[in-house]
Amino acid sequence: MTDALPETFPLPTVGLDEAVARQFRLLECTAAHFEGPQLFEADAGCVPGLGRSRTTARVEAVLAAFLGAEDAALVQGAGTGAIRAALAAAVSPGEPLLIHRAPVYPTTAVTFRTLGIACTEADFNDPAEPARALAGGRFRFAYVQHTRQRLQDGYDLGEVLAACRRAGVRTLVDDNYAVLRVPACGVELGADACCFSLFKLHGPEGVGVVAGAGDLVARVRADNYSGGGQVQGQQALDALRALTHVPVMWALQSRVAAEVAERLTAGEVPGVAEARLANVQDRCVLVRLERPVARELPAVAARFGAAPYPVGSASRYEIAPLVHRLSASCLADSPGLADRTLRVNPMRAGADLVLDVLRRSLAELR
Repeated sequence: MTDALPETFPLPTVGLDEAVARQFRLLECTAAHFEGPQLFEADAGCVPGLGRSRTTARVEAVLAAFLGAEDAALVQGAGTGAIRAALAAAVSPGEPLLIHRAPVYPTTAVTFRTLGIACTEADFNDPAEPARALAGGRFRFAYVQHTRQRLQDGYDLGEVLAACRRAGVRTLVDDNYAVLRVPACGVELGADACCFSLFKLHGPEGVGVVAGAGDLVARVRADNYSGGGQVQGQQALDALRALTHVPVMWALQSRVAAEVAERLTAGEVPGVAEARLANVQDRCVLVRLERPVARELPAVAARFGAAPYPVGSASRYEIAPLVHRLSASCLADSPGLADRTLRVNPMRAGADLVLDVLRRSLAELR
């Protein structure tokens, strides 16, 4: 029997008007920390008293103000590097860490293993489970992924963070694929720190952010004292420039994804059995096909202009619609979907192009 798509619980998105307001607020924060000429110049090195470039420090101040955080640190290693830096600053080897019961994002699993963290799982979809775990007093920290690890995940991040806070447990949030896409990121919802990639926000390769409580960010910065590990001023300024385009761009992308899902559900593309919006990593459309051709279809779609694989799933390189397999963590939880289900992300494209690519690709595979 063919696996049907489970019910999904997409995260809320930001409308276009709110996205414009966010863009304007980001520039207001920028003006508060940069004089005009400083936006055209960048320095490098570990400036005495700062331990990093002056430009990097200014960009960090902009991001902290924009997110309402006490502080923010730019780190190398993109989102994975940010998560690693935050966990290393917060959790000691062998210490228990409360996490959601679901397949862990592969690079995060490597971080848990290499840092020697003793993960304890609870199903965050059932508020009673983390409540029982938190009542035991074993944990100093909990770690929560903002986007969905399992297709069926539907927990409310704010409620999970509030439960941890009532128990006196501090929280770290993986905000990759969520920050600026949703109305509020982890630190805005009360997390002690959130971690995300600026590469996934159209910034340069390898730049990540840890934003949140001053003591945690200070520890991240102290651990990264070497000049070779610093984000230099030009990288930081490049990331800030790119970020100004993201709120509006992602609001449009979310709107197009909703249109794609609606039109596929209405039957506009023969060969599509079902479509659902979901946050499996980035917000995308899950497309279940009538025939088991999901493994072959991305290569065919590429001939009609689609991207057959991601670069960062939201990077500056990705402009064509993405037609790709489900993520590894998603397939680990739902392997029965592999032969008939794809994820489709419009990126910068409109719904007409996305549907045309799917229509022509499925016709080619008949």
